[in-house]
Amino acid sequence: QVQLVESGGGLVQAGGSLRLSCAASGRTFSRYTMGWFRQAPGKEREFVAAINWSGGSTFYADSVKGRFTISRDNAKNMVYLQMNSLKPEDTAVYYCAARGPFKAWGPTGMSAYDYWGQGTQVTVSS
Repeated sequence: QVQLVESGGGLVQAGGSLRLSCAASGRTFSRYTMGWFRQAPGKEREFVAAINWSGGSTFYADSVKGRFTISRDNAKNMVYLQMNSLKPEDTAVYYCAARGPFKAWGPTGMSAYDYWGQGTQVTVSS
């Protein structure tokens, strides 16, 4: 079992940056694919980015490609989302999620993930 706690959200102006962190409990963190999702008011939760268990593979939604970077530190049980060039449309609650252990790399839908954090609010002002 994995427990996830996000942090690092806040209010930022358009064009600014934020770094989200996700702290994971459990001794098997390094076996999990990790993902970030977001949900804006009135919209469905959507995939943002994912990183495989070793950190060697990443995948991004087209809307954030080139602006966001996902990374992980297995020694610290942490996953990060560096968000640059933020836009008002990036405003949402951001969720960390875990898929695993050692499940196939590729699926990006919510149903592919087994554990979720409580979310952290990101607000981008214009």
